[in-house]
Amino acid sequence: MENKQSTILIVEDIEINVLVLQELLQNDYNIVCASSGEEAMLKAHHIPIDLVLLDIALPDFDGYEVCRRLKADDLTNDIPVLFLTASYDEQSIEKAFDVGGVDYITKPYMVKELKARIKTHITLSASMKKLDFLANVDSMTGIYNRRKFFYLAEERFEKTKENLYSVMIDIDKFKAINDKYGHQVGDEVIKNVANIISSLIPKNTIFGRLGGEEFALVINMHDEKELFNLIEKIRDDISKAQIEVDGAIVSVTISAGISAYEEKYQTIDQFLSDADSALYEAKGKGRNKTTFRDRVEP
Repeated sequence: MENKQSTILIVEDIEINVLVLQELLQNDYNIVCASSGEEAMLKAHHIPIDLVLLDIALPDFDGYEVCRRLKADDLTNDIPVLFLTASYDEQSIEKAFDVGGVDYITKPYMVKELKARIKTHITLSASMKKLDFLANVDSMTGIYNRRKFFYLAEERFEKTKENLYSVMIDIDKFKAINDKYGHQVGDEVIKNVANIISSLIPKNTIFGRLGGEEFALVINMHDEKELFNLIEKIRDDISKAQIEVDGAIVSVTISAGISAYEEKYQTIDQFLSDADSALYEAKGKGRNKTTFRDRVEP
């Protein structure tokens, strides 16, 4: 079926109700079930969910609270929640929308209506995710584009300043690569560098392509030495990589500049600017180097 790839989380503690929903939906969707709010949150964190069918009456906390928690969590806030309720009163329905629900279905279900609403919200959610991807991701590398990077970096800068670092990375002598091999090879170099960096950084790192051959990271690490060793590992792996495009084998290096958060930084731009200055110091020292701003490297 068309929607077989989509997964629905049914949050319902009455077994017969679960069995009815499974019978109605299992031919069209992958079904995951939870009988409590806590179990629902756990499964939503560990399984890619496309839509939640959420009963209001649950044994631990009600469906409204489950929805609030889903919407307050960065990992689950984009999952559409469709409430299941036996209540017809306006107050219950209004509350379902107030906590972040996209729709509600009253019991007993009308099968065609239930299926139509589920299909509508899964289709709409997929379209929104596609638009979000196109708006926020660099099409060449698959990492954040400049706009999304700065949005997330500023958010991290405002919320989590402890052990926060910014890193600017630039491919050395990239123009010469384009001039010698052509832009197709240059594009493959950019993609390869992005892939190596992505494979080595922690999952919570904000990593983006700012333009051309320039990349940036905003990252929380235990200490400066740990971060320095990570960037050096990235630099070393890139220098050893060989990129083959149409018979041409290309090797490249990167330079990197690092800035550690200090109270003097009032904006994310200032924070990144010092990392950029450290990057130019690395370039000035002969390239293929990692440099901390205003300090001796660990």
